[in-house]
Amino acid sequence: MAAAGGFMATFESSSEGADLYFIVAILGGFRLLWGTGVVDVPRVSQRLFAFLALHGGVVTRATVAGTLWPDASERQAYSNLRSALARLPSKAREALVVTRLQVALTQGVRVDIPYVQALAHRLLDPTETLKRSELGMATITALSSDLLPDWYDEWVLVEAEDWRQLRLHALEALTGRLVAAGRWGEAACAARAAVRAEPLRESSHNALIQVYLAEGNPSEAVRQFTCYRALLHAELGLEPTSRLRQLVQALRSPSS
Repeated sequence: MAAAGGFMATFESSSEGADLYFIVAILGGFRLLWGTGVVDVPRVSQRLFAFLALHGGVVTRATVAGTLWPDASERQAYSNLRSALARLPSKAREALVVTRLQVALTQGVRVDIPYVQALAHRLLDPTETLKRSELGMATITALSSDLLPDWYDEWVLVEAEDWRQLRLHALEALTGRLVAAGRWGEAACAARAAVRAEPLRESSHNALIQVYLAEGNPSEAVRQFTCYRALLHAELGLEPTSRLRQLVQALRSPSS
């Protein structure tokens, strides 16, 4: 719940009665949060909340039914939707507004992904000046979280891949900002988070090597390059690009 915890803390600092609102958290797994607690939601109803969270909070009943149950007949899909709504505990129902034509999140319900996406885009904009608190471990944790991991619905997988690409670029951009600020430890954490998310991604290894070079640890830079080169060769039979090789070439002995 780390990512959601950071999201909640942000709003607690700027909202009155901050313990009395819902958050639909879909980073790192699904959670419906009420104040400081978690509302138990059946899996079929979790899909409904997650779909609303990813589609602006308001959708037609026809869209929900057709997307969540694509293989069912129209009649059965509508029946499944009614069942998902009926199985909601009373507290969870307070987070929804259901009409004859639409299903929506109640006004004031917050969703974690738009906030973190906006932060990621700001990290990628070189003209944006971020607060010191936005360049720390809470942001690294939020950007390290997959969107609805282990969910395999097609509508989830498309959104999850978009988020994966965005967060990888944002982690690399965050690494660069932290290096520029001389915050080596946090920069290394951000770069390692990107490497863990996609071990074969060269730009993430490049970012981590740049951290080691900037803080004056050439041996760590060479070690990281060597590990990546071995992994890339074992997995894909490829060599690192000349750009990455040149980055560490001057640090290695002529026989390396």
